[in-house]
Amino acid sequence: MDYTKLGPTGLKVSRFILGTMQMGWIVNEEDSFKLLDAALEAGITTLDTADIYSKWGEGSHAGMSEEILGRWIKNRDNREDLIIATKVRGEMSEKPNDAGLSRAHVLSSADKSLNRLQTGWIDLYQSHWFDSDVPQEETLSAYTKLIDDGVVNYIGASNFNAAELVESFWVSDKNGLARYDSLQPPYSLARRRDYEKHLEPVIIKYGLGVINYSPLGGGFLTGKYTKDATPDSKRAQITGPRYGKERNYRIVETLTEVAATHDASITQIALAWVLTRETVTAPIIGVNTVEQLNQNLGAFEIKLSDDDLDRLNTVSNWEEMDFLAR
Repeated sequence: MDYTKLGPTGLKVSRFILGTMQMGWIVNEEDSFKLLDAALEAGITTLDTADIYSKWGEGSHAGMSEEILGRWIKNRDNREDLIIATKVRGEMSEKPNDAGLSRAHVLSSADKSLNRLQTGWIDLYQSHWFDSDVPQEETLSAYTKLIDDGVVNYIGASNFNAAELVESFWVSDKNGLARYDSLQPPYSLARRRDYEKHLEPVIIKYGLGVINYSPLGGGFLTGKYTKDATPDSKRAQITGPRYGKERNYRIVETLTEVAATHDASITQIALAWVLTRETVTAPIIGVNTVEQLNQNLGAFEIKLSDDDLDRLNTVSNWEEMDFLAR
């Protein structure tokens, strides 16, 4: 496993980050422990979660992913070996102030996440998405306090658009407050436009780290989805309607052809492509089994040729459609 610096910070993260949204929702606690053990053994030291994971799951609740991680960390006594990233913003209960990015909610949520994770600090604390009801100065001042108190090391933004991100930098600079060091956007062969057109110029200018989620398009780029069939799974109910477009089926066809030349899986080629993107620090992989994890790890063994990259970039190119839509 390779390790790389997160944006302008001195923090080294593993080149793959393990997402944990599925833990307590799709993957039970026993299997989550097995997955976490295998990931750490493979060198994946960086884990991404959120306080709201996975509130929507049957038999799950908000905070369950953090709770499972906390019990695993305590059982294995391995906190010093890990980089823990979590997020705040989602509605944790029906109480009117138990959501958002207000100072009160951020400070309270950080304390609760620390308790669930059974740790004394959070390496990367992220705004899960923008909160238009709260001035950014209020949110960033709360983060600054958490950093000053020594319970948060760095802060990041997730799902922010370019304007929201740039405004946050202006607020930080003007008021001497902590600044977002990373961005967590969706990014894959099947979802390039918003990132490359609007976010990437900001990321380059301000030197942010990027830990993108859904590098496999919510599972669409695994080859399990066809025009005639959709997997019978909880996630497929979301992924199918979102990604089931003619263009994305053509991307899968090209992935299949490239995979055949490397004796690799479609998944490995899709991840290998993401690993070639210069502004991506480390993609977040969400897997349900150790077998899926090992297959994902195989992406590191693949070196895509210039011809491979040209084919993949061409079939997933958004610029021509963007131009025609003007």
